[in-house]
Amino acid sequence: MSEHIAVATTETRQSERKVILASSLGTVFEWYDFYLYGLLATIISAQFFSGVNETTGFIFALAAFAAGFAVRPFGALVFGRIGDLVGRKNTFLVTMGLMGASTFLVGVLPSYASIGVAAPVLLVVLRLLQGLALGGEYGGAATYVAEHAPEGKRGLFTSFIQTTATLGLFAALLVVIATRYLIGEEAFISWGWRIPFLISVILLGVSLWIRLQLEESPVFQKMKDEGTTSKAPLTEAFGRWANLKLVLIVLMGAVAGQAVVWYTGQFYALFFLEKTLKVDGATANILIAVALALGTPFFILFGWLSDKIGRKPIILAGCALAALTYFPAFHLLTAAANPAMAKAQESAAVIVTANPGACSFQFDPVGKNKFENSGCDIAKAALAKAGVSYTNVARGTVTILPAEVRIGDRVLTAPEPWRIAENERAGAAEAFRKELAEATAAAGYPAKADPAAINKPLVVAILFYLVLLVTMVYGPIAALLVELFPSRIRYSAMSLPYHIGNGWFGGFLPTTAFAMVAATGNIYYGLWYPVVVAVITLVVGLLFLPETFRRRIDE
Repeated sequence: MSEHIAVATTETRQSERKVILASSLGTVFEWYDFYLYGLLATIISAQFFSGVNETTGFIFALAAFAAGFAVRPFGALVFGRIGDLVGRKNTFLVTMGLMGASTFLVGVLPSYASIGVAAPVLLVVLRLLQGLALGGEYGGAATYVAEHAPEGKRGLFTSFIQTTATLGLFAALLVVIATRYLIGEEAFISWGWRIPFLISVILLGVSLWIRLQLEESPVFQKMKDEGTTSKAPLTEAFGRWANLKLVLIVLMGAVAGQAVVWYTGQFYALFFLEKTLKVDGATANILIAVALALGTPFFILFGWLSDKIGRKPIILAGCALAALTYFPAFHLLTAAANPAMAKAQESAAVIVTANPGACSFQFDPVGKNKFENSGCDIAKAALAKAGVSYTNVARGTVTILPAEVRIGDRVLTAPEPWRIAENERAGAAEAFRKELAEATAAAGYPAKADPAAINKPLVVAILFYLVLLVTMVYGPIAALLVELFPSRIRYSAMSLPYHIGNGWFGGFLPTTAFAMVAATGNIYYGLWYPVVVAVITLVVGLLFLPETFRRRIDE
């Protein structure tokens, strides 16, 4: 008798491991595909948005990155409904195939130089298809694993799914780093960036084969056998106030804050290093990869801990720490990654004094504005291109006063186009830009971060801390979402708030934050976005979010 029990126990454990491994590997592949674009945003900006100015091109590249996030809630609705109607397993097989095909096609897509404006249009279409696929993948994988997990271990089991986003990013980083070093930076920028997209077709084949070995979730199979599956899961999930209220509470009281902490810690930090602090792409990727490797086990730790003390306190503690520490953490990151820039900001602060009415918003949605209509525009555009942080000071309302740029003790007067003959304006603007570049360089503002001056252990420590906050908010979130909703509508009901939170609040974070920086000139101003959202989640979560870790989910 004891031998039979031991054999049954061993078979159960093997089955559980198979479920976790197969679901996790497939989801790692999808995240790998999805995040390749984010890692290569700077290169993709040059390849597909070369018809606009540099600053606008980068923000457009981030916007195309965000486009994949924009449609994730729609993917959640489409595939969530299918998952609640026909089953978890088959649905996420479809989403995986869609993701893999879209990623491979990005790797063979002609650039702007080859086919013009059709290139960025096609790129955005492929990003939209990736977003739809991912919108259906996560809810299926999380639900599938949770419905296989024994009572008291859902946080632990689903935490393996939570590691997949970071592991996918980590895998993408390793492939990008290896490709860069094998073929050289020049070749990588020219054509080698396509290789990580192309090899994803191999990962697709392996992942599909593994997932084909799985059986349907026991909870869904039971509902199907008993004829209790939902006939209209979307209506039931979002047309009934009791369920809709839970969707809204979990969105604002958990997922929104989790999303902004996630994308700040793993993407905005990378963009900030590379674009703002001028750290070369290969070094920035390696530093992030090390921090991710150190931080990934903590997803499992916090998932396990949430089985003991609850999901809510861990998630909200992560949001609170993020809101309190983001500004000092990113200031410290500047000092560690580009000490020359930090020193220059302290000893020779840049101040732009101008009539606010003469200053444009330094982001051009058309992509053709050179910002040369006023001295203020000329000055701010030059500073933005150089990545120099500055402070705005209003100078009355008299338009005849010229804009001035103070760099430490030195004051430069920007040329006012209306005072200069039309045929001399371009030359005057260019002369001022050169003078400004010389002045910022003389004040210690570096064109690029000095690799020898980077305090790499401190940078990794800061990035590890940011990733640690990610593991706090993200490790327990899947278990929380699964436990909040009844099994007959679980796939649909949990997927929508998750993908609104991560697709919109999180996915738009890099674009929104950099646009905020471009508008104000302050390189830290974009952090207000995740800080405010994290505070909202903290308040709503404390007041309204229920604790779920002792609930049964087979009902």
